[in-house]
Amino acid sequence: MWKVDVSKIVTAEQKAEEARAALQAQFSAAIQAHLDTEARARRYDGIQAAITYRGDPNPQFAAEAEAFFAWRSAVWSHAAAELAKVNAGKRPQPSIEEFIAELPPIIPPS
Repeated sequence: MWKVDVSKIVTAEQKAEEARAALQAQFSAAIQAHLDTEARARRYDGIQAAITYRGDPNPQFAAEAEAFFAWRSAVWSHAAAELAKVNAGKRPQPSIEEFIAELPPIIPPS
């Protein structure tokens, strides 16, 4: 007779949650890379570095930092809302490339 270690059983619900977490991690990494790529295209080390120039004495740096700050918030807000729809079955899961393409664009300072 064999014994089953119940603590090692993985339920369908646990598998689904693990799949959601893995998907979330993939999308989050791609979104972060997108933010960093846009900042690097404007000569910053990444989005975090760009945002540190908020309130900088150089008006151009300060304006760019404010734009990046607002954009980062818009991107993550959009991503959270749309991925919640995917998880709730209210929207088909897009590819990462499709999802990145639908993110709000950065609006550079004038």
